[in-house]
Amino acid sequence: MSNVVKAILKINPNAQVSVKDDDVNEIIWENGTAVISKTDIESKMAELKTAYDNNKYQRDRAVAYAEIKEQLDLLYHDMAADKGDKTGEWFKAVKKVKDDNPKG
Repeated sequence: MSNVVKAILKINPNAQVSVKDDDVNEIIWENGTAVISKTDIESKMAELKTAYDNNKYQRDRAVAYAEIKEQLDLLYHDMAADKGDKTGEWFKAVKKVKDDNPKG
């Protein structure tokens, strides 16, 4: 989905439009959808880009974490070894991902 369409749908979730080449100047408003100003669309696009950029750490963490089944195995072994605290391998692994990919 194009950035222009995403912005329009954030403003009006029921909008019906088509956009050529993700160009805010190439919007076709369909089925009686009320026209949204170019300024409002560009403002919403900037807002969405800022939100996306501010959440980069979440995307980076998501690929860095081990799969859930591997994390559960680490937790099991930690619990079996009475290391269900900050000394356990699961905690160390999660902490490393968070330290390597800090918020903001």
